[in-house]
Amino acid sequence: MHNELKITDMQTLESNKKTTEESINTNPLNLPDFTTDSYKDAYSRINAIVIEGEQEAHDNYISIATLIPDELEELTKLARMEMKHKKGFTACGRNLGVVADMEFAKKFFSELHGNFQIALEKGNLTTCLLIQAILIEAFAISAYNVYIRVADPFAKKITEGVVKDEYLHLNYGQEWLKENLSTCKEELMEANKVNLPLIKKMLDQVADDASVLAMDREELMEEFMIAYQDTLMEIGLDNREIARMAMAAIV
Repeated sequence: MHNELKITDMQTLESNKKTTEESINTNPLNLPDFTTDSYKDAYSRINAIVIEGEQEAHDNYISIATLIPDELEELTKLARMEMKHKKGFTACGRNLGVVADMEFAKKFFSELHGNFQIALEKGNLTTCLLIQAILIEAFAISAYNVYIRVADPFAKKITEGVVKDEYLHLNYGQEWLKENLSTCKEELMEANKVNLPLIKKMLDQVADDASVLAMDREELMEEFMIAYQDTLMEIGLDNREIARMAMAAIV
């Protein structure tokens, strides 16, 4: 009786093993093969973008604090979070044996970076917040949400933790602009005309690499525009104003 039970248990284990192997082989989530040269090549640029994006965000929040020194403590806390994210994404590349193409990433952010620096020098806080706390954060959240569905297990766990923090950052800029909308609306809409088209341009630039990672360009743009327009609504803009701002993405 005891031997029969053992045999039955072994058969069950083998059956379960076979089912698991079949499940992995059929790949129901349509995950990419993380080990191919093409995946790693594309990942070297995408990974660099998120690493550089987190560094830019850190630097930008520290810079914004010079315009609103009363918020130094809060902005320093946000900046520290961004450095934690940078370390996490660096580990994601290391886990796959990929060296991030940081030279590419710096060029990728160069126009947005330049516009932020010009606004900072002029003391245009609204423009700085639009670029960092609205555009870049909405871009990051939408991209991370799409990526989580097709990421390798290690990167998925890291990215899920990052997204929770990014919502806090989006909320910070959103709340400041909401409180000051009556005095900053005109600058907000002008800054949007200049900077929103850059997000579309940036998405187009990495569309092929994103596709290799099983991230669809149209879905990325759709997710971004939803996140962006939801934020504008929370800030207090009406539907007509939001539609007018969103039109800047169509260039």
